[in-house]
Order: sequence, then structure tokens, then C-alpha cells
Amino acid sequence: MKKIKIISRNFEMIMGIIGSVIGIFSGSFLIFLGSVGPAHAPFLGIIAILASILGLASTYYVNKNPNMAGIGFIIATMFVIVGSDYINVISAVFLLVAGVSALFRK
Repeated sequence: MKKIKIISRNFEMIMGIIGSVIGIFSGSFLIFLGSVGPAHAPFLGIIAILASILGLASTYYVNKNPNMAGIGFIIATMFVIVGSDYINVISAVFLLVAGVSALFRK
């Protein structure tokens, strides 16, 4: 009988949650900034918030299917970078680290 090694995915979950929460706050800031700043800021804020919600959804799947969660994190990272207008870079770094770790950690 083979012994199955169970890998703890707490690191990916924590990084994903931190990145998503920061992304939601900075997306909300962009929406607020849109009322006094450029016209495209609210649209970019909504994109950043939706991408952060995708990151939160990916944290749910980290223990069940880490490959799918890693791909979700990386897709969320791409949309956060596009939707952030350079404000949300910290969130993108957290989500990217979570995605790469979920994909390549064995």
C-alpha cells in the first residue's frame, strides 16, 4: 500500500485572500476616484473588483484542484493588472505568487 503525501495549501490560500482583499479595496478606490478623476476609472475599478472576486473563488478550489486554482489566480492577476491602472500592483503580486505556487508546488 502506497503512502499518499498530503500537501498543505495554506500558503496559497493566504496569499490569494490577501491579494483579493487588497484588490477589492483598490478597485473600490478607483471607483471613488472616478467621481473626481478620469472617466475610465470606474470601469477599471469594476474590472479589478471582478478579478479579485475570481481570486477569492480560486482560493476555494486550492485544496480540491490546485491546477485549476493556479490558473484562476493567474487569470485574475492579468485582469487586476489591466483593470488597476497601476494602483493595484501589490494585489497582482500576491495573486501571481499564489498562482505560480499552486501550479508548480508538488
